[in-house]
Amino acid sequence: MGRPATQVVLTDGEREQLEAVVRAQTSNQRDVRRSRVILAAASGEDTVAIAARLGHSTSTVSRWRKRYGMNGLKGLSDLPRSGRPPRITPVQRCEIIAAACEPPPQEEGLTGWTLGRLRDEILRQGIVEELSVSHLGTLLSRMDIRPHKMEMWLHSRDPLFREKVAEIVELYLNPPRDAAVVSIDEKTGMQAVERKYEDEPARPGRLARREFEYIRHGTQALIAAFEITTGEVLGQCGPTRTGDDLEAFMERLAVRYPAGTVHVIWDNLNTHTDRKRWAAFNARHGGRFAFHFTPMHASWVNQIELWFGIFAKRSLRNASLRSTAELKTLVEAFIERWNTKDKHPFSWTFKGYPLEERAPEVAAA
Repeated sequence: MGRPATQVVLTDGEREQLEAVVRAQTSNQRDVRRSRVILAAASGEDTVAIAARLGHSTSTVSRWRKRYGMNGLKGLSDLPRSGRPPRITPVQRCEIIAAACEPPPQEEGLTGWTLGRLRDEILRQGIVEELSVSHLGTLLSRMDIRPHKMEMWLHSRDPLFREKVAEIVELYLNPPRDAAVVSIDEKTGMQAVERKYEDEPARPGRLARREFEYIRHGTQALIAAFEITTGEVLGQCGPTRTGDDLEAFMERLAVRYPAGTVHVIWDNLNTHTDRKRWAAFNARHGGRFAFHFTPMHASWVNQIELWFGIFAKRSLRNASLRSTAELKTLVEAFIERWNTKDKHPFSWTFKGYPLEERAPEVAAA
């Protein structure tokens, strides 16, 4: 018959602690597995059923039931392990992290960190007496620090950044009635790239393969407008994106929205900020167009960029095109499919920045 299983009875506080461990995304999976075993045992499941449901051996389930029965929640922690004491003290570890977070010195033609160069700097500073590159990499990875890698970052220095974002986000979240809100931009430099050799399809145990060689056949520029309440896209593809091209596109947009106010959201490209051109355009159309400019270097505020990302991923990335005419056909076909089968507005969750009210005397100044 064997020994009877250790009974597990949890207090309300212990149950809350274990359930919190299971829910938390940052919990160690080892602790999550042990917590689930104890919660299942407390609910009355036997050892065999718990082992089968959670994918453990019965001996593992029995061990954690017993450990809990002897020491409570403390029994679920690992016992101290024997072995060589750590070669790097907590203070030295902090000093290593601090060194990794400092900008690298520019000397002997070197301008960035590598793990090897960082290791040499740590030894030069006398933080530790010896340290291998692999050990340094392990220490840094545990802290999610990668000083030898870099990502691009662009900060908008527009003095009216918050005001401009708030204005545009308000249009996204509360579009005015009897008006259209369209997000406009250009996707330039789309290359008609022909793959020199055909792709090899995926097979069991092997990814699809693509030869790196390709042939260029020219470029096209896409001017597109995304209507934020319906997701409909109006596009114009051609070899250039001059001010005249944009004005011709805007004339098409005026035909598409023949009545009511049209709110245009776009960036600060020189063709967008030509006041004389757009004042004349607006005069021809009864002043129906209201232009809203995103802050400098803040293209993420423009919803058309989201649609460009979808287009690039679903269409351009895997295309093999023998001419710019084929590229233009591809673009137009994707827009047609989007408008007939896939169109949808984007769920805009960013609600803008709270703007502080200025004192009357400051506002008047």
